[in-house]
Amino acid sequence: MALIRAQGLTKTYVMGGQTVHALRGVSLEIAEGDFVAIMGASGSGKSTLMNILGCLDQPTAGEYWLAGEEVEKMTQDQLASIRNRRIGFVFQQFNLLPRTSALENVELPMVYAGVKPVERRALADKALQRVGLGERGDHTPSELSGGQQQRVAIARALVNSPQLILADEPTGALDSKTSEDIMQLLTELNVQGMTVVIVTHENDIAMWARRKLVFRDGQIVEDLRQPGMGAVPA
Repeated sequence: MALIRAQGLTKTYVMGGQTVHALRGVSLEIAEGDFVAIMGASGSGKSTLMNILGCLDQPTAGEYWLAGEEVEKMTQDQLASIRNRRIGFVFQQFNLLPRTSALENVELPMVYAGVKPVERRALADKALQRVGLGERGDHTPSELSGGQQQRVAIARALVNSPQLILADEPTGALDSKTSEDIMQLLTELNVQGMTVVIVTHENDIAMWARRKLVFRDGQIVEDLRQPGMGAVPA
């Protein structure tokens, strides 16, 4: 079953009197449980696509269904709801609140969802344990390494039990060994059934995925199946 289905997505911006064509009629399907890497040079359209898939932006034209729900016609409130229910986000710069503990950072999506405090705390603790940080819940981001901060961000992405993890350059701020650890974690989550889509400009990171999409000038120019790195020890 296709978790993501997009047909003829276009996105245009007007900047300084010029029209920029960020996406030019992109169509794709991503099956539930797949692991996809999106690659391309700066300005190729990959981040624009990620924003649309994540319900952070809407296309100028075209259709997009996420888990059978038609997204492009949704109101802002409906977009916020589907983001909270179905998607977990992981960013290059972690986006953690600096003066807030790891546990409280992980709790944030549930605060917006109206989950009661006791349940929030239990679910956040479980998510931290899932990423190997069960003993670090009371630490603030400054007391954690870059890799640990990204694990907190992944725990936060997981805490609402989403169907889809969207990771934008998740290893961009990390060294090679820590990057490998993070990709191993994402692979393990994928093996457990999570659909994972990452944006990256690094070939060695894209190799972890089972499918690679390459963008150029707002279009998909390659769509390749590859073995993926598998859930092997890092």
